[in-house]
Amino acid sequence: MTSLLREKYMMRAVKVSLLGNIVLFAIKLTALLLVDSLAIAVDLGITCVGLVVSVILYHSIKLSNRPEDLFHNYGYSKVEHVCEAMEGVILIGIALAMSVQAVLNLFHPEPINFPGLGLVSSVLNFSINFVGAYYIFNMARKSESPAIHAEGVHYRLEGFISMTVAASFLVAILLQAAGLAVLELYVDPVATLLVSAIIAFPSFRMAKRAFYKLLDATIEEGSKLELLKWLARHSDKYCDFGGLKSRVSGRTKFIELEIVLPEDINFRKGHELVCALEADMLSSIPGSVVNIRMRPCDKDCEFMQKGGKCPYVL
Repeated sequence: MTSLLREKYMMRAVKVSLLGNIVLFAIKLTALLLVDSLAIAVDLGITCVGLVVSVILYHSIKLSNRPEDLFHNYGYSKVEHVCEAMEGVILIGIALAMSVQAVLNLFHPEPINFPGLGLVSSVLNFSINFVGAYYIFNMARKSESPAIHAEGVHYRLEGFISMTVAASFLVAILLQAAGLAVLELYVDPVATLLVSAIIAFPSFRMAKRAFYKLLDATIEEGSKLELLKWLARHSDKYCDFGGLKSRVSGRTKFIELEIVLPEDINFRKGHELVCALEADMLSSIPGSVVNIRMRPCDKDCEFMQKGGKCPYVL
């Protein structure tokens, strides 16, 4: 898949995310003004973060697709991990701040206005979130972008939060109908604490994963097995291999290794072997950059020590 096609999928996801966040912001702000619910305030705060991140993501995608230059020899794709980490950290901050406010409200509970309106708005919110998350995840799979995948996680998480808020309004309505107005006062802060917990744990995992990738984390195990598979298929043409290293930078995976070739092998044959290996690895791990170095054999193997002929030279 070409970089232009990947960028196209990523831009589609960002535009859907931005449009969805604008609609959600309008719905939640209206509901907050009418209902005066702390849980809706948390939900609105998350949408505000989503709006800011969508704008940053839009510009980051354009930056991440810039080719390598004199100052950034490996390109700019790591900016996607920066967006992913930033989104996780901000969401954790919102969760902590609203948890403190929810605990304070438990000691001084206040009634909420129009719980029926809050229920309707929350149902509408999570419907928009789940539909948007489905589309964004689809674009993330096609573009193989960690930043777009993080945005899909954010959207889906926001959907579960709105679903939790909707459930709290439903409980409040049922308590009102049962004449338990005292218990109804505690529904909103308890729902806020629950929502904060739902935000905090996946956001922490997302930020942790992004920071690891910023520290040049290696490629996933499945891709490593693909590399070893192709090395095994060509094992009859080289003596040994070593120095296998890899790192992830945005959508790009950088792989380098060294193969040991017989000292007397034809240079053209060695170059053809390297090209064949690189082509096979690229076909198995799309979006990767493979760099294979050649090194002559030190003639310290068992064949040479016994005075035999190298089995790799035809």
